[in-house]
Amino acid sequence: MKQKVYIKTSVVSYLTSRLSRDLIIVARQERTREIWQTLRSDFSPYVSALVVQEIGQGDPESASARSKALDGIPVLDISDAAKSLAKRLIDARVIPDTHLEDALHVAVAAIKGMDSLLTWNFSHINNAFTRSRIRVVVESDGYVCPELCSPEELIGEEK
Repeated sequence: MKQKVYIKTSVVSYLTSRLSRDLIIVARQERTREIWQTLRSDFSPYVSALVVQEIGQGDPESASARSKALDGIPVLDISDAAKSLAKRLIDARVIPDTHLEDALHVAVAAIKGMDSLLTWNFSHINNAFTRSRIRVVVESDGYVCPELCSPEELIGEEK
């Protein structure tokens, strides 16, 4: 059975956006492009209705490219249970209250039984301090916390 992977908006944005001037972001963009087909073929990718909403914002041409990249990827709904878990992540100050969407991404992935959540967000989700705190809240609610990682961390080095 393929691993179920929740793809966060940052991954789709890095896949489709023009190359940045920031060398770190360029490296992440290139790595995302290199492994995109592997994500689609070797894993079971998912996004949520929130990802669909977020990728639709901004420049229409860019939004169209992001949307096209997700063709055929199942879209998960945002249930009341996900909203409640997101609120607990915010109330516990695990994710800043200014980033409710990040809490919702984590909550949807956990409630829908994703094995991993892929993100390039190292500020509010994918860092050692935050990952452990997210895990505590998610698991105290009775869910299995998905592995919070970057696409590169999931795939590893090139074969």
